[in-house]
Amino acid sequence: MSARSLDGAAAATAIRASLADRIARVTTALGRPPTLALVLAGADPASEIYVASKLRTAADAGCRAELFRVAADGRLDDVLAVVRRLNADAGVDGILVQSPLPKAMGHDAEQQVFDALDPAKDVDGFHPVNVGRLAQKRARLVACTPSGVMQLLAREGIALAGKRAVVIGRSDIVGKPMALLLLHQDATVTICHSRTPDVAALACEADVLVAAVGRAAYVTPAFVKPGATVIDVGINRVTDPELVARWYPDGHPRRASFEKKGSVVMGDVHPDVWDVAGAVTPVPGGVGPLTIAMLLANTVTAAEARAAGRPE
Repeated sequence: MSARSLDGAAAATAIRASLADRIARVTTALGRPPTLALVLAGADPASEIYVASKLRTAADAGCRAELFRVAADGRLDDVLAVVRRLNADAGVDGILVQSPLPKAMGHDAEQQVFDALDPAKDVDGFHPVNVGRLAQKRARLVACTPSGVMQLLAREGIALAGKRAVVIGRSDIVGKPMALLLLHQDATVTICHSRTPDVAALACEADVLVAAVGRAAYVTPAFVKPGATVIDVGINRVTDPELVARWYPDGHPRRASFEKKGSVVMGDVHPDVWDVAGAVTPVPGGVGPLTIAMLLANTVTAAEARAAGRPE
């Protein structure tokens, strides 16, 4: 069996296109386009790339995005001060603080930042108020990666009601909200994590399997029910030539890319899973583009609430 590739890039393009009329209406109502503020602390190279992509996507869609920088040697209080200023700015609809924050800011810095955000502007969906609303199936702003996955599943016609779903990973950013969203669509959901014995035995019962553990090629064919839908959320940069040689045979384009660049980006799903599953999201080009599209959608939703006089 050769799995069908679930094209996240195409779905993300469709999502952005669907926002055009809403953006135009909000722009007319507010006298300005929906506005996203991005806060970047430090100079992490990957974060710089992600932020640049978000700024570009917002601008291309007709929104306004502004970048606010905090120096690498800045303190957590500096980030919180920026967040408080943006909370009070009526010209800002959405706020995103790019992760990760510098380690020197403390192990709980990100949670403190999430707690400080105005829930109405929390376009990442991480504030406790928004997480609570998600649990009650009434959130307007939902974590971008899981909500993007749900959009992809719906657009691909993948049924969830009555199906078994397994989420590998219990992070607040992906695993937990992903499980709740699947549950809200009437799937029977199991969450596996580092303390779960025999993850493969549970995973291989899933009709829909979501891998979000951050370990390259962790999900092997033994984890996958034949014909299952596999969502690969992982993004891992692999530099070990022995691993690449083990996973990709001579002549494979990913092997050639590694030999040219010295690294290859792959997900949490082993390449051999494509021979077992019915559908798989590729890495790159699967879940990643959806995350940015849903960030834009959340910004528009927050702006609509402000235009309607209910930014809460």
